[in-house]
Amino acid sequence: MSLVSVRECPASLASELSENVQYQGRKPSRQGSEQRRLSILEATLRIIVREGMRGVRHRAVAAEARVPLSATTYYFKDIQDLITDSFALFVERSSANLAVLWQGIEVEFQRLAEASRQDPQARQRIVDHTIDLAVEHVATKVRNSTADVLAELAFRHEALTHPALRKLAEAHQQLRFHFAEMALTAMGSQAPVEDARVLTTLIFRMEYHAVVEGVEDHDMQGQRAVLRRFLNLVVGI
Repeated sequence: MSLVSVRECPASLASELSENVQYQGRKPSRQGSEQRRLSILEATLRIIVREGMRGVRHRAVAAEARVPLSATTYYFKDIQDLITDSFALFVERSSANLAVLWQGIEVEFQRLAEASRQDPQARQRIVDHTIDLAVEHVATKVRNSTADVLAELAFRHEALTHPALRKLAEAHQQLRFHFAEMALTAMGSQAPVEDARVLTTLIFRMEYHAVVEGVEDHDMQGQRAVLRRFLNLVVGI
């Protein structure tokens, strides 16, 4: 998935990705099989978050999922398929959550952009709103779902060396790029695609440090200042 026109809705793109995630392992064919498969994938993600990739072994996953060892080898022919499908599940659920979070938000940015054409000072309100959304997103994500942040970091790292994951990782990352592009276009950025890459990188950095330092000890005010400095330069405030 490549960067697309800002006319497309980020929520729709997130929903589309969630609905079109492809899995590598054996497809469930019996009643109750799907739940067992999901339990195995969820257990794999928990192990990755807790121990890293080195902890993913069929026996360890079976014990974590509380299923027979034969169940993991039935659904997944090798460890790589198990890891690939666990990250596919992460992307499916993460994208679905983003689709809900972003539902209708493009309308709000269009309203703000229209206001800024009538009143240049309204650009500051778009900047403030974007900063509030970014900081709240990071704080909530780290406070409530540290495991998701760690899983995403592991996913991006694993994708560097596994082509089967690379396209999925790129598609997932493009969702954030597109949302940032939409916000920056509303602000009046002259280079929204390039600026979106910088903004997304800054938010990734915020998430990383919030996990490392702990969200309560993380300097969110300092991060607000960094975002404000960048966005003010972008819109010429």
